Amino acid sequence: MLLLAAGCYFYGVHRLKARGDKWPVSRTIMFVGAGLGSIALVTLTGIGAYDTTLVSVHMVQHMVLGMVAPIFLALGAPVTLALRTLPKKPRALLLSAVHSRVARVLAFPLVAYAIFVANPFVLYFSDLYRLTLEHPWLHEFMHAHFIATGCLFFWPLVGLDPLPGRWPYPARALLMILSVPFHTVLGLTIMQQKELLGGDYYPSLGLTWANPASDQVTAGGILWAGGELVSVTMLAVLVVQWIRASEREAARVDRQLDREEAAAERQSAAAAGAPAADMTSLTPHQAPEYDQRAATS
Repeated sequence: MLLLAAGCYFYGVHRLKARGDKWPVSRTIMFVGAGLGSIALVTLTGIGAYDTTLVSVHMVQHMVLGMVAPIFLALGAPVTLALRTLPKKPRALLLSAVHSRVARVLAFPLVAYAIFVANPFVLYFSDLYRLTLEHPWLHEFMHAHFIATGCLFFWPLVGLDPLPGRWPYPARALLMILSVPFHTVLGLTIMQQKELLGGDYYPSLGLTWANPASDQVTAGGILWAGGELVSVTMLAVLVVQWIRASEREAARVDRQLDREEAAAERQSAAAAGAPAADMTSLTPHQAPEYDQRAATS
């Protein structure tokens, strides 16, 4: 699946370049290198081999699949790439799916936040976690669920793809801040809980080199510290996006003002019987109105 996703992404980039369009290299690095790469790192290496042996290793995997990978996937803008390269009918189907009622509900930030916060509590403090350790197919489903839940939460917040009903940046920043205490509460609860996650599953492995109780404390610390680190980092990314969006909006307003001033100048010149000056072709030093507005702004 990872190779298929990477292949589709590279094919889309190739199609854009073949027709003379550009695609930022940074987005390819984010999606393929960081997003899909981080998933491969925690599922196809030693981390994946020990994710049912040590709960601390599982927690590292949880953090990467549920937070790190979805963020990088969102920053890769795969939906935008697909919309720019797909044929007409598949593109229409994708647009209808993105704007469907189900997508609107699931991608609504408060709904995505509730799912993102509630799922770990349901998983770790019920028999469900034990079942994922004992049944490989359910364990793989849990991996996919982590990724899907993370994408639902982070895509509307920091993703670059066009989504319906996207919140303004201040509201997104507030929701990101509200996600920080969740990791603290969950991590501390796991660290202080005397009952082992998964019941007697880990002791039944009979590992002489690992203590399930101390390993669970380590797992809670990973969840606590890792969750806060990722959340604070993503808050910084969101602020940077906010600043850049404000700069683009300011530049757009300036261009609109320049066009309006040029049109007004032409109308005044026409009314006076004089040829209109093309204000859009003047440099800032040649346009007195530009200098006057810049001095007062």
